[in-house]
Amino acid sequence: MSDITIRSARPADALALGRLAALDSQRLPAGDLLVAEVCGELVAAYAPASERVVADPFRFTATIVDLLRVRAAGTPATHRAHRELPTLPRLA
Repeated sequence: MSDITIRSARPADALALGRLAALDSQRLPAGDLLVAEVCGELVAAYAPASERVVADPFRFTATIVDLLRVRAAGTPATHRAHRELPTLPRLA
């Protein structure tokens, strides 16, 4: 069993993210990304805003992508966006 780390992408990940996108024959999604590392190597990236995924096609990453989606759903910003309702005027 390997250690999996899920975290926000950092500027230092740019080269590894570019390689990952090239392996997956996709462009890197725009916006904030969550990434998954296995043994220190990026194997998947997820853009919560667009729900786009880039993953290493030579690894079994389906479960890792599911973990990225669960992590994205659990972030405070996501919860806050779902709880905020428009303010309606009070009726007297």
